[in-house]
Amino acid sequence: MSNRGKKYLPKYKKLVRKLREARVEAGLTQVDAGKLLKKPQSYVSKVERGERGVDALELAEFAKVYKKQMDYFVG
Repeated sequence: MSNRGKKYLPKYKKLVRKLREARVEAGLTQVDAGKLLKKPQSYVSKVERGERGVDALELAEFAKVYKKQMDYFVG
């Protein structure tokens, strides 16, 4: 399934919502998060809009930056 198709799955929508919530709870802008992830702000934006998927390793990096456990995003 393409990433375009993924963004319509309820579980994927929940994941991107949780990513956005975690960033806000961490007090970070997309620019701040991008710097900590060593990625451009556009990367964070595309992930949060569901336009770009994340693999397990990338999700682990988000979790580390946002100071959350992995199960926060997938539980």
